[in-house]
Formats: sequence, C-alpha cells, structure tokens
Amino acid sequence: MPTEHIEEYNESGVSLRVGIDTDTVWLSQDQLATLFEQTKQNISLHISNIFNERELTKESTVKESLTVRTEGNRTVSRKVKYYNLDVIISVGYRVKSQRGTSFRRWATKILNTYLTQRVLVNAGLQGNTHLLHYQQLVKAITTAANTARSTALTGDEAEGILFVLEQYAFALDTLDKYDHQQLTIEAKPSEYTWELTYEEGLKQIAVWKKAQNAGALFGNEKDDTFKSSLRSVFQVFNGEELYPSIEEKAANLLYFIVKNHSFSDGNKRIGAGLFIYFMQKNTKLYNRLGEKRIADNALVAITIMIAESKPEEKDFMIKLVVNLINANN
Repeated sequence: MPTEHIEEYNESGVSLRVGIDTDTVWLSQDQLATLFEQTKQNISLHISNIFNERELTKESTVKESLTVRTEGNRTVSRKVKYYNLDVIISVGYRVKSQRGTSFRRWATKILNTYLTQRVLVNAGLQGNTHLLHYQQLVKAITTAANTARSTALTGDEAEGILFVLEQYAFALDTLDKYDHQQLTIEAKPSEYTWELTYEEGLKQIAVWKKAQNAGALFGNEKDDTFKSSLRSVFQVFNGEELYPSIEEKAANLLYFIVKNHSFSDGNKRIGAGLFIYFMQKNTKLYNRLGEKRIADNALVAITIMIAESKPEEKDFMIKLVVNLINANN
C-alpha cells in the first residue's frame, strides 16, 4: 500500500485500513468493492470508464504496491493497484452510493489533521512549548479546512484559501514577539481616514446593481443593520476610535456586512466590494510595489471564511484579515 500512514475507517458498517500518502488516501479495488458494496468486476468497469472518458488520468491517480498475500498454502507477492481519493469519489458518484459521501467527509477530516501535523513537524515544532507559539497557524488551517468541507468552492476560491494560509504563515516569525503567545493587531492608528457613510454605501451598491444587472433583491435592505454596521466601524468612545487603524476599520467593515445579513441578496459581494472600495479610498489597497495587498481570490476565500465562521471566532477573523492587509507584512 502506497502510504506514509495508516488510518482505520469504521463507518456505515464498513471497516477498512486506509493508506495516507502526502495529500490523499488510497484504496485497492477490493477495498472499493467492500466500501460501495459492489462486485470487483463492476468497480473495474467504472474505473475503466473514468479513465477512458478522461475524467481522470491514471498517472496521477493510480499507484502500484507490492503486497504479500496468502493464497491457499502459499505466500505470494503480487503488485496491487491502489486508487486515490479522486477515483474513490468518482466511483462513488457512478454507483450512487451514500457511503461515498460518508467516506469523503471522513477522508477530508483525516487529511486536514494529517496536513496540520505535517506542517508543524516540518517546521520543527514537535515540542509542546514551541507548539504554543504556533496555535494561531493551526487555527487558521482548521478554519480554512472547515470552510472547504462545508462549502462548495471553485478552483479560484480554493486557491484563495491556500493564499490565505501562505500569507498567514509569513507572519509566524513575528508571533514570538506577541504577548501571551497570541496573534495581535499591529496596525498603526491613522491620522486621517476617509469615512464610508451610509449614503455613499447605498450609492455604490446601486452602481454595482445596475452595472452587473444583479437583480431586484440585490442590495435590498431588510432592516437597519447596514446603517448600524457602518456606525459600528467608525464609533468613538471618550474621544478615542474603537478601531484606530484603517486596516481594523476595513476588517470590521467586511465582517459586519457579511455577518449581519442586512440585504435580501448579495451580502458577501457587497461586503467584499465595500471593503475594497474603502481600502482604495484610503490608499491602502496596494503595497509599495503596486500590488494588491490581498489578491482577488484570497478576498473571496476570506469572505467565505467569515460567512462560515462562528460568532465567537470574530476576534480571530478580524486579526486574520488585518494581518493579511497590514503594510508591515
């Protein structure tokens, strides 16, 4: 079995020893037949069709492994073909088995755990003391993984999540400086901030609605929460701004609009659009090299992550966005 690690799968009345190698799982034809309650001949036919129709290629999805088996009174070595998760999922669709969905969810969870552990080991973080310094990275990976499991992502969106994790990893060197070994916000208070007013926000939404032919429900306010979201971003207590930096204001603007569901349709698009508009008006959208501080696909990913996050994760999500767009990174 092509594997770095073995996991036991015990769900839906099925028990299998599953091999994990790099970033996928592997099952043999016999195991596929057991998982999907099909004959080996039927599984073989589906696999042949998958490759003949060029849905997948053999080169990237099949591996051979030398396996020792007992046949009668003899012990023989035979080469056995193993198929990765892409093939497993495709076969599951073709046989219309609910077990395929169950196995996919299990495999995704196992792979996410395995990926997290491997990242930490490769970084030399096996010790508990050092591991505490990197809990925020683990949380970022976990949050992104949960989003990927619960949401249907396009290729660009999935790539955006990887970008988020990559950019977040760049900040690891600064985590040791933070108090109590936690991620904090290191953004300078701004001397002047262009403020996004309620009227200006509605104006921009109307422009996008017309330009994109977004439909009657797009930007249709359900209540007063859009106005209160903007008010919250720019609120002041005792002469001090609650969110003193432009990055903090931008992150909270994105979060409040996405999470408050103020509109009948388009909450994520409106939140992301006004986030970009606010950053641009405050000359924070681009870095000194003229590149966007946060790529388009990363913005899509972080917006989805916010939408999927739990209310108690707000503080973490704000810190994540700020660190992504912070000029210090």
